[in-house]
Amino acid sequence: QVQLLESGGGLVQAGGSLKLSCAASGMIFRLNTVGWYRQGPGKQRELVASLTSITSGSSTKYADSVKDRFTISRDNGKNTMFLQMNSLKPEDTAIYYCNGRRNGQDYWGQGTQVTVSS
Repeated sequence: QVQLLESGGGLVQAGGSLKLSCAASGMIFRLNTVGWYRQGPGKQRELVASLTSITSGSSTKYADSVKDRFTISRDNGKNTMFLQMNSLKPEDTAIYYCNGRRNGQDYWGQGTQVTVSS
């Protein structure tokens, strides 16, 4: 049984930083594509960042809106994934979800709220 558990959300002022964590059980992150999605008020869920293992290391992908501000990373020893968010903006306010994809099936965490005040 796959379980993903996020933590680290909260309330922060614009320009501030937060670091989200996602701990996994039942799935080995380094063997699968993992990522962070978010869903803002009245919006559809969107991909924020993804991380895929490749032969030479790993490949990352970011939404244009978060490039150069957010960084996705992974601790293989702890089977945990992170999203470092810097220079946060009010439009980053959303519920952030951890995602793991294995054999074409998506697994989701319960979500963590990030609120950025102006």
